[in-house]
Amino acid sequence: MQQEVVLAMLAKEPSHGYQLRARLRDALGPLGDAMNAGHVYVTLTRLEKAGLLAVEKSAEGTDRSDRKVYALTPSGQQRVAEWIAEVDWPRGDLAEFHLKLIAAASAGLADPITIVDTQRRELLRRLRDAQRAAMAEPDRSNAALLLEGIVLRLQADLRWLEACERNWTQRRSGS
Repeated sequence: MQQEVVLAMLAKEPSHGYQLRARLRDALGPLGDAMNAGHVYVTLTRLEKAGLLAVEKSAEGTDRSDRKVYALTPSGQQRVAEWIAEVDWPRGDLAEFHLKLIAAASAGLADPITIVDTQRRELLRRLRDAQRAAMAEPDRSNAALLLEGIVLRLQADLRWLEACERNWTQRRSGS
């Protein structure tokens, strides 16, 4: 799990680690069931050491990590804003982009449909480049096969972005 995902899930409000894990599981559905709770706490500790999170002890006063409340520092807020604005398409794991949309919407950081549209423009640019390269390649070359795979993958990703846009449009209209 990327550190930015954890930061973004804390953008709405400070949370205990177990609350954060629950939000991630909820956002990921069945994919969240395989999430390692220990990994979430290791990531939280790293983010704290990096100065991106501040930690407060809960009123219970125990030293247990699940009793700490994690909140973004100004540096953490800046990193979340940068991550939300990135248009780098995830390699093989669409869950990161999905979580970006959920975090952006729940914390009011950005409009998910705008994020989808920005990403679509980038993928269309990459698709045009890959198609041009494929057309310039001789038939049955090793590169032609690879370029065909890249084109097919980008087309599939664009169809998924269309589904994302439909979903967030329906959420906005309350349908």
